[in-house]
Amino acid sequence: MAAAGLLALLIALFGPGLAARGTGELRIPGAGLTTLLRTVLFSALAVHLGELLAPQLIRPVRGRPRTAVRSWSVYAALAGAAAAAGQIVQLAAVSGLGITETYATRDGGLLLLIANGLVVAALCAASKRPAFALAPLAVVIGAEAIRAHPEAYSPEIGAALTVVHLTAASLWTGGLLYVLRTMWLWRGSPVAARALLGRYARLAIWLYVALAATGTASTLRRLPLDVVFTSAYGRTLLVKLALMAVVSALAVAARRRMLRDTDPTVAHRLARREQVVLGAVVVVSAILTVVPDPHWISMRP
Repeated sequence: MAAAGLLALLIALFGPGLAARGTGELRIPGAGLTTLLRTVLFSALAVHLGELLAPQLIRPVRGRPRTAVRSWSVYAALAGAAAAAGQIVQLAAVSGLGITETYATRDGGLLLLIANGLVVAALCAASKRPAFALAPLAVVIGAEAIRAHPEAYSPEIGAALTVVHLTAASLWTGGLLYVLRTMWLWRGSPVAARALLGRYARLAIWLYVALAATGTASTLRRLPLDVVFTSAYGRTLLVKLALMAVVSALAVAARRRMLRDTDPTVAHRLARREQVVLGAVVVVSAILTVVPDPHWISMRP
């Protein structure tokens, strides 16, 4: 796990520069740090939404052990808020503005809304009504979707696609993490563990459909075909697609083993590998939000 974390850190810090090498695109100041902060933000959303979803899958499982995993929602939300605040500080440093002046900018105001939304989500998670966190998390996702689409051409369509895409991705990644943690605690009850993984797998199919549909639509509207290999966005997207192909293969293999074997050990192992690759997808997705819009390079003579 330490090696995977170090690799994710290196990809976040150096990935944007490597993707843009030789493209002629303008260098984005602090792109590596921004990617790292955005990776933390996306991970926080995944963990929190996953912990709100997974208990709904666990509750109907018959014969389940009473042991419950420890919640990470509060820590995740606070980490996400810190990451959003860090982006505000970085934006102020890059633009030469004061913090208060940065709040008045479009990105600064949206990042402030995201940070405050995650703080409220953390307070909800710490209360007796953790489900109330859904409201501030919805605000966070909406603000992030608007922030990610400043383009002049139909930004509302791009934002709507991002809302669905980011929500589905967070539920898939965070839900799987919570399910795997629960299965580890239930390793003495293989029937219940297998049933839980099966319930998650059925939901994951629909999340996958939502991801594929919104991802395809976003790509068609944002990436000109003539710069797929010559823009940082196109190159990063190709890496993400390759990782998603690996995730898909692992998910299918885990489902087949789950249907074939009564012992969920092998399926659990495959699902753990799926989780690791999904972590890489989160980092690459963060890079996609940092690299330049590819339209300008397509319009060059």
